[in-house]
Amino acid sequence: MNEFQIKKSDMNKSNISKPRVIVLSGYGLNCEEETKYAFIKSGGDVDIIHINDLIAGKTSLKDYQIMAIPGGFSFGDDTGSGNAFANRMRNHLWHMITDFIKEDKLVIGICNGFQILANLGLLPALDNKYGERQIALAHNDSARYIDRWVDLKFEGSSPWIKGIDVISVPIAHGEGKFFASELVMQQIEQKKLVTARYFNGEICKYSNLNANPNGALHDIAAITDVSGKILGMMPHPERAIDFTQRPDWTLIKEQYKREGKPIPVHASGIKIFENGIKHFLQ
Repeated sequence: MNEFQIKKSDMNKSNISKPRVIVLSGYGLNCEEETKYAFIKSGGDVDIIHINDLIAGKTSLKDYQIMAIPGGFSFGDDTGSGNAFANRMRNHLWHMITDFIKEDKLVIGICNGFQILANLGLLPALDNKYGERQIALAHNDSARYIDRWVDLKFEGSSPWIKGIDVISVPIAHGEGKFFASELVMQQIEQKKLVTARYFNGEICKYSNLNANPNGALHDIAAITDVSGKILGMMPHPERAIDFTQRPDWTLIKEQYKREGKPIPVHASGIKIFENGIKHFLQ
């Protein structure tokens, strides 16, 4: 594994071989610590930074290789999920954000973070129209907040999903139904921007749950932009890092013990964060 190359100005910093990750916080985002934990477990050097500190110039995106926008309920979702936070980023940080995504850097938005990226127009950004909103995360078909586990099957191409076939992770949202116009949906499918779909896997079968929890069109749970560097997903991989977070871990533990197999340490959600870090260590 090659050490990540950094600027000379950073040579006096600790953890210089680790890619640096900024996890945004503020105004109701509430999954910062779990997201930080996931990246640290994956080998990253992680800072949780309030959006106001970015706006005030106390820190800069230039100092980081990965930007993560975690889940939560920014601004209480009062003007639509992720809308107000996206407006704050657009109004005060747009040039910094566009400079960031032009480089070989990665962005991930999880749940509310996905909603923020969608409102910002960073996903799917068809025809390189970054800043133009083209998709929505609408109210669940049930019209209720849903908190449960789902199974995801991966496809497409992105540094975030290399080597991943299927994983099981939780969801926790009231507005997670992926929606786009027929024309936009056709382009998303043609350009293979879908990275994960809900499917009837081991968790759904174990829990006797429907595969698609919210009515998402085409069962879409996650997409990227054309570059593959910006990933948005409604499920929470940062809540599926340790094996004991799985709802069926006690069953699997007993099965593995009887079969003489080693008990897993991690759940499958960590693979996404490991891929993000490995992208800068190749």
